[in-house]
Formats: sequence, C-alpha cells, structure tokens
Amino acid sequence: MSEENPVTVAITGASGSIYGLRLVEQLLAASRRVNLLISIPGFIVIKEERGIDWQGDEALLNKKIREHFGVAEELTYYDNKNFFSPMASGSAGRGTMLIAPCSMGTLGRIANGMSGNLIERAADVVLKERGTLVLLPRETPLNDIHLENMLKLSRMGARIVPAMPAFYQKPETMEDLVDFVVGKLLDQIAVEHKLFRPWGVDRTD
Repeated sequence: MSEENPVTVAITGASGSIYGLRLVEQLLAASRRVNLLISIPGFIVIKEERGIDWQGDEALLNKKIREHFGVAEELTYYDNKNFFSPMASGSAGRGTMLIAPCSMGTLGRIANGMSGNLIERAADVVLKERGTLVLLPRETPLNDIHLENMLKLSRMGARIVPAMPAFYQKPETMEDLVDFVVGKLLDQIAVEHKLFRPWGVDRTD
C-alpha cells in the first residue's frame, strides 16, 4: 500500500453516486489510501440509485463500507459531523480532495466559505492550504448562480470536471460512460488508469 497521503473522496446528494463509488474503487485499485465522506443526502441517493443501504454510527459504517469495497485500513470513513478528523485542519497537510458528485448546494457553500459540515470544512482546508480540490458538479441546466460559483472556485484553484462523457470511445454500456468520467477525475490527480482510450491512440485490445 502506498505511503502517500490519503485521497479524500466526498459523495454528496446530487444524482450520480456511482461516480463516487467507482472513484473509490479505482483509487484503492491504484494502491491509494482513501478517506471517505458521505453527506446525509448522499446516503439517500446511494440507496435510491445503487440499492446500498448504509446506516449506523461512524464505527459501524466504517466496517460496512470497508466490507463493501473488500479492504481494511486502506479506507477510512468519517462521519460528516466529525470535525476531529484530520481533514478538518490544515495541520494535516495540503491534501487532495474530490467531491463526486458535487451538489450545487455543497458547491455554493464551499465557494462562499460556509463550512457547516466536514465535507465543506475539508474542501475549505484544501483551498486555503493550496491543495488539490476537484469537483464533479451534477446539475442541468445551470443557472447564473451555479456558473458564478463554479467560476469563483476555479479562480481559487479548484478544478471543475462536469459529468460529461465522451462518445469517441464508442461506449457500449453505462459502465463505459461512468468510467470515462471517473478517468477524467483520476487524470486531475495524476493517478494512472486504463478506464478509457486517450484521444488519438488506437485500440490494441
């Protein structure tokens, strides 16, 4: 297992929980340690979209989530109210955080420095410490507020990666579409993957 600092993955209540879950799978497969945060609406969407009903306190959920991904210490779940977690303070280092999917509510609160839970606080810490913050917004159509908040965060150094799959890949399944987007997220943090074929590279398999 890599000795690099853990990557923080947050799943919020926007549609598209599959992106966050697949991202965690790929990070673990790449031998990266993961800190996982899930908002209350995020749990609701995971149950609705993926049929996974995760309930319980932090310790129980940590056990259930590790069992789901088939790992142990490589992954740690933190309750969204746990401000004693390492991600809540800049003293833990610059950090890398991906929010996938990122609701417009979460995005707006981060853009305006409102840290009402651990997801928002962790993102605030990454921004102030000049770490790497990657957001996967999931909303359509976008109004002026959404666009202005994304521009504001982009100017602060956050990377905005909308859930927009490419079709030159000739996707055949929903998994192909998901993997393209997850691969674009991994590209932002320099994690190697084989989830899609780069443009201009011929298929060899």
